[in-house]
Amino acid sequence: MVDPKYETSPSNQTCDAVDTSASTFFMVVYSLLFVVGLPLNGFVIKFYCCQAQQQASSSLKVFLKNLTAADFLLCLSLPLRIGHYNSGSIIIWQLYCSFGASAFYLNMCASIIFMGYIAANRYLKIVHPSRTRVLQTVRTARIISMITWTFLVTTGIIFIILFFITHKSLPSSISRCVLIFSPLVTVSFKIIQALCVVTFLVVFISLVFFYYSTSRRVLQAQQRQLASSGSEKLLKSRRNMLVLVSIFCVCFVPFYLVRLPSVFLWSSCSVGPVLYYLQEVTTMVATFNVCLDPLVYFFLCKTFHAQVRMAFRGTNIQQANEESE
Repeated sequence: MVDPKYETSPSNQTCDAVDTSASTFFMVVYSLLFVVGLPLNGFVIKFYCCQAQQQASSSLKVFLKNLTAADFLLCLSLPLRIGHYNSGSIIIWQLYCSFGASAFYLNMCASIIFMGYIAANRYLKIVHPSRTRVLQTVRTARIISMITWTFLVTTGIIFIILFFITHKSLPSSISRCVLIFSPLVTVSFKIIQALCVVTFLVVFISLVFFYYSTSRRVLQAQQRQLASSGSEKLLKSRRNMLVLVSIFCVCFVPFYLVRLPSVFLWSSCSVGPVLYYLQEVTTMVATFNVCLDPLVYFFLCKTFHAQVRMAFRGTNIQQANEESE
């Protein structure tokens, strides 16, 4: 769960150091993402907290809450990522290589998984509205969310424990997390990253399938010339699904196209520096997800939509429409 930075070749020959002149650029971009993303997701969390006692919950809202939590926690991990770009402090690097990077990638993986849950929820509601009621209950959504977080947090804790009990002796200055990786942590890291890639592929394929099925359902409704209100609702559902799929593809597809080869080829003198910069750029794009996810809430939740409109008008919302089911 830590960046596989380029350092030495398998033959123990020292390769040319990676040029880190772009570190200032990355620091500025991540700082902007932190400044924008934290208040945005904080606003969404405040909305959910204020509405929790006023309205009955739903399975969709449960998954949206967890997606919000994942994005908010990812934002909180950004200061350590920003600090490691321009810090020679051993303590800062030790915190980043253990807690900071683990929290960063754990919550990014959580965002991917909960986006998949949201898409599955909408797919079942649109395509199979009467045969999957058990899967759309609040209880089921909470159990699924709890199991997901338990697995992710446990994995992160195990990695951190292994890091601290097996890491190599600290050099006078640190430029790569891999310098203090033990062989056991390196193997664990590669296994975790492979699992993350598999998770991404499953969610990505599922999203494509859900959008395709939803589009077919809309086309069938139009061909049968159903009531205009029903057709309009289906069109909105397809639009919402498109928003979700688009954000997912823009943010995470480039990241994982680069991530897996970076994990296994970071030590190559020929491709290591190229993969380093590709990974840094795609990670930055993936982090932009924390600023785009509020669009998911805006389109999928009518109450949140109404809250935002009222906030821009400078008035308090008294009663909003029920959640977009």
